[in-house]
Amino acid sequence: MIYACLAILQPAPDIYAMRKLEPDFYLQTDVTQIARQLLGKVLHTWLQGQHCAGRIVETEAYAGATDRASHAYGQRRTARTEVMYAAGGTAYVYLCYGIHHLFNVVTHQAGTPHAVLIRAIEPLLGQDTMSRRRGMVATDVRLGRGPGSVAQALGIHTAHSGYSLLGHDIWIADDGHIYPDNAILATPRIGVDYAGDDALLPYRFIVKNSPSISGTKRQNSHA
Repeated sequence: MIYACLAILQPAPDIYAMRKLEPDFYLQTDVTQIARQLLGKVLHTWLQGQHCAGRIVETEAYAGATDRASHAYGQRRTARTEVMYAAGGTAYVYLCYGIHHLFNVVTHQAGTPHAVLIRAIEPLLGQDTMSRRRGMVATDVRLGRGPGSVAQALGIHTAHSGYSLLGHDIWIADDGHIYPDNAILATPRIGVDYAGDDALLPYRFIVKNSPSISGTKRQNSHA
């Protein structure tokens, strides 16, 4: 049964006036800068006939061949990771623990496998659809908390890996919302202990007071 996305019928601030990010945004060469700049942007999906969107409040940068936490460390290329070598502005979606679909934004020029994992969103549009997908009430702050929740709420699956973020299925838009520097923290990434010293890099970016950010109190309290 196809359900109507009831929230789309109600006004949301600037939701229809948002400007889709241009290709040049994704082609920037500093993946940590992009990960930080993505905070406040709005991730949209139009999938299964439903339009849903959420403001990005947590990201992690992965610096490709030189980053031990990256799937492309050492220029590793597999059927799964080949999409990381595409031009910036491409979706990279992979399965974690055989359960969770995780959505990443490929960045940099083609051939350089940088990517940004979207770890949390604050729902803005389509909360009724998100709640059905997540099996919880539409007002639950956990709707978009954690990377697996982001993909599930927005209807993103591994089948969407390779999709262009310049199209009409999955895209990121800018409504002019900017978080001040003192509202953003850079911390080590979560769940990459296998990466040695690279696990300590401050490549995770969070909006401090968002109820949607993932991780423990300790992980969210680094300066």
